Amino acid sequence: MDASSAFQDSLPTSSDALLAQLDTWGLSYLLHEHVPLRTVEEAKSVEAQMAVAGESALRLKNLYLRDRKKRNYLVSLEQDREIDLKALGKELGVGNLSFGSADRLFENLGIRPGAVSPLAMINGTAKGVSFYMDSAARVAETIYMHPLVNDRTIAMPREGLMGFFEQIGVTPFWLD
Repeated sequence: MDASSAFQDSLPTSSDALLAQLDTWGLSYLLHEHVPLRTVEEAKSVEAQMAVAGESALRLKNLYLRDRKKRNYLVSLEQDREIDLKALGKELGVGNLSFGSADRLFENLGIRPGAVSPLAMINGTAKGVSFYMDSAARVAETIYMHPLVNDRTIAMPREGLMGFFEQIGVTPFWLD
């Protein structure tokens, strides 16, 4: 199975269910459907179709990581930000970090590789996943992210994303 919406019914929380929950909570977003995107480079190929002129937007890359003590982390950063896992582990105060397996990603965030997103914390909260977010999200007007599948992207106002975190009981740790 891939990370597209064709297989969303096999997820603990489907993309459709997530979007319905956002609607129930009164959180606004704009949904874009596109070819499955697995990398930042692939995402950049469709960004122009989603852009709003003059918008201060944050497009994310997301990392599912684990430390040696088997603690799980979701780290969402500006898509062009350079990542040094050793330095990141030191900044988080957790030591060495490595990428989590696809099986652990599914177990802890309820998603498949290619669909990693802050919205996966809807499942990660109950699994004890720690969430870290680029401080650029504090000033961006709009944040673009996958709604648990990689052939959809939502553009959500910053206030909406913060409202989502509040609804699910997540307080992001901010990274400079």
